[in-house]
Amino acid sequence: MTHEWQPETLAVRAGSEHTAYGENSEAMFLTSSFVFENAAQAAARFGGQEPGNIYSRFTNPTVTMFQNKLAALEGAESCVATSSGMAAILAAVMGLCSAGDHVVASRSIFGTSVQLFANILTRWGLETTFVSLTDPDAWKAAAKANTKLFFVETPSNPLTEVCDINELADIAHNAGALLVVDNCFCTPALQKPLDLGADIIIHSATKYIDGQGRCLGGAVLGKKAVIEPVYGFLRTAGPTMSAFNAWVFLKGLETLHVRMEAHARNALALATWLEQQPGVERVYYPGLASHPQHALALKQQKSGGAILSFDVKGGQQAAWRLIDATKMISITANLGDAKSTITHPATTTHSRVSPEARAAAGIGDGLVRIAVGLEHIDDLKADLALLTQ
Repeated sequence: MTHEWQPETLAVRAGSEHTAYGENSEAMFLTSSFVFENAAQAAARFGGQEPGNIYSRFTNPTVTMFQNKLAALEGAESCVATSSGMAAILAAVMGLCSAGDHVVASRSIFGTSVQLFANILTRWGLETTFVSLTDPDAWKAAAKANTKLFFVETPSNPLTEVCDINELADIAHNAGALLVVDNCFCTPALQKPLDLGADIIIHSATKYIDGQGRCLGGAVLGKKAVIEPVYGFLRTAGPTMSAFNAWVFLKGLETLHVRMEAHARNALALATWLEQQPGVERVYYPGLASHPQHALALKQQKSGGAILSFDVKGGQQAAWRLIDATKMISITANLGDAKSTITHPATTTHSRVSPEARAAAGIGDGLVRIAVGLEHIDDLKADLALLTQ
């Protein structure tokens, strides 16, 4: 290269390798294992003296191409691809923490992530303290001598709260901990946490990296020395991304920047419209001037992103009535699809979180979350016409 490629070019060209057949699209290696030239090469591969593919649980060319492309986009030295976004979180924690360690996590994270930290990992001796995402003093106060990780989503799910990544990274590093940022809402097209001081990025590739709701996958990214233990966990425990899914994600990354721009444009238009509707109490979207962290979001992100939520007047009954009245928007808890999706967090994504924890996180019974897709904005407004009454 005569100059550094721009992110849009990296999304299309980075990480690709070609076989002797000269294919233009990346090849899909649907094989469980790889053969060696001789016994000595097999021993060298297994012993780590020679690079190369061994077994698709931890080495596969298609998965490697996905890892390299995503790492290039995030500015990371290393990437480990996993079978899902939750597997990525688990791999990061299991690779970097031990029994007796401590994690400080945002109170405003995905409901299943709360369950993982609060219920599953505690059985293996990991302690987690949950604090407000936007209160730096709470993070400082929660840190202990045995704190290994700070874990955040920014923007958060589902209230789109935004934390100051650079400030939180300083607090984590002063406490001897690593800052882990779940970046699946923004993707590297809109936000680069490593550039802002984070140590580790988590992705649910299932979301915007895929972009069409087809496959499950995840990723953990950061400096090579930090990610090496995560790779060790994956090699042994096997929460592995399939070659087929990796190929789908490779195709998704090629159009990531174009899609995220369109998603965000639609989301801002819909959020602006929602603020004007009589059936809406409050809208949560970082791209709106009314958002508490609007200025910070514009500093850290290229746009407000594609996710918004809002409180419907009338509580759960009114929220369910609105959801049931939609004819086009998909009623599903997934997000990141070309199709707009709508869900009621209190009874879906955060239903296994205690009512007290939901209340502390600000997730009320009237809250509705929309992942804004690529449909025409006028059709999205028409599908939510009940709010105009």
